[in-house]
Formats: sequence, C-alpha cells, structure tokens
Amino acid sequence: MSNLSSQNKLHVTVSGTGPVVLLVHGFPLDHTMWAGQLGVLSDEYTLVAPDLRGFGQSPPLASDQLTMGQCAEDLMELIQERWPDESVVLCGLSMGGYIAWEFWKRYRGRLRGLVLCDTRAAADSPEVARGRQMMAMRVIESGADEVADVMLPKLFANDTVERDPLVVERINGTMRSTSPATIAAAQRGLAARESYVDRLPSVDLPCLCVCGEQDVITPTTEMREMAGVMPRATYVEIPHAGHMAPLEQPKVVNAHLREFLASL
Repeated sequence: MSNLSSQNKLHVTVSGTGPVVLLVHGFPLDHTMWAGQLGVLSDEYTLVAPDLRGFGQSPPLASDQLTMGQCAEDLMELIQERWPDESVVLCGLSMGGYIAWEFWKRYRGRLRGLVLCDTRAAADSPEVARGRQMMAMRVIESGADEVADVMLPKLFANDTVERDPLVVERINGTMRSTSPATIAAAQRGLAARESYVDRLPSVDLPCLCVCGEQDVITPTTEMREMAGVMPRATYVEIPHAGHMAPLEQPKVVNAHLREFLASL
C-alpha cells in the first residue's frame, strides 16, 4: 500500500494491482472509511482511495464552496495522471455517489462500471438545502462537533453500535477532526447539486447499488427504486448495516463487489 500526492494535491492511497477501482468517500470523512476494502480486494484490483479536496490529508480548500463537479474533475485529473490508458470502476458512498453521477456525466468513456453505496440520485429538497446552508454557517461558528453530533446517530445500524463500537468511534474522530471550512464548503456544494433522477434510464453501464438494510439517510426503498430505473443495475441489500455498509459489513459487501467486478 502506498500514499501518493497527485498533481492537484489530493492525498491518495493506492493498494494492489489489476483493474483500477476508485473508492470515493462520503461526507465528512476520508479514505480510511474504505479500510475493509483496501486490505482485501487489493489481491485482484488496484484500489485507489483519495482524500477529496480539504478532507483527510489533502490540503485545505481555497474556496468557500466545494461542488460535486469539482470533485469529479479532481478525480479525472488523478486518473489521467496515474492511469491514463485505464477505464475505471468508480465506487462512491453517499457524497461519493453524488460525485459518481458527475463523473459519469463528464467522463462516461473512462468508466467500466459504477458502484453506488448508500446514496441517491435526487437533489436536495429546498428545505434540506436550506438546512445545509444553515449548518454551514453554524459549523464555522461552532466547529466540526456540530456536524458530528447531528450525523453520528444516523450513520450506523444499531447492530454495529453494539458489535463494533471502535469502528463507530473511529468515524466519530474523523468527523470531528475535519476542518470546519471544508465541512461548510461541502455543505454548500451538496445543497447546490443537480438531480439525476430523470437521467437514470440513460445510465447505460453496469451498476451495483448497495444499501444497508437499516440506512435511515438513504432508505432501502429509495435505492431499490433508483436501481430499478437503470437498465443495467443490480440492487443488493446488506443485513445488519446502516448508511456505512462497506465499513459495517465489509465481508458481505466485498463478496458482492468481487462478483460485480468479475462480471465486467
């Protein structure tokens, strides 16, 4: 496993050899949320796990809004720099899934497939978007604890909280250590993101849609319906998992990932 810096200054962890799988973390996290995949799937695949702009070990943001399109462009620069002749599978969780839609729109020809974990195609409702804008203001005033206190109870299945409290605490620490400026900028970008609901029938590449059965942020009904509209999508539901399915149930998720990746 190696740590690299791309030309656009993203911190990147690379593990393994083989076809490239790009792992895109959720909000407000970093590449370490993919720990259960990086140490396992690298026997067959090159796993590329960046820290998005301002997150993790990547440098601070230079603007007050981080859009999903900017993140997609950063990822393309990274792929073009390191693997210019490769098509990739992009696997994104939550915000990483929103970025996946933008990557698909811009760079369809560089994708072999999509893995969409605990995410949605819809944009925010006006009410949710206003809530994000308010949270952006509050986090600048009060710090990252404001977001962690709100989000942590929603991220994990009750089973995970009882079975694996160290995983929960690790994510708690990641959120609380994220820069308030980055959190605010990402909230503004999330509030402004596009809806892809009407474009789902034209997503014409293989897709694996993964949802934790206890996900309260992107419920199973919504993800199942989303997958049903895409012509080449497969939906899988992960028992005893919430919004962080790849971290909560890595063995189960990895088995589905291996099956999907082998089919491409």
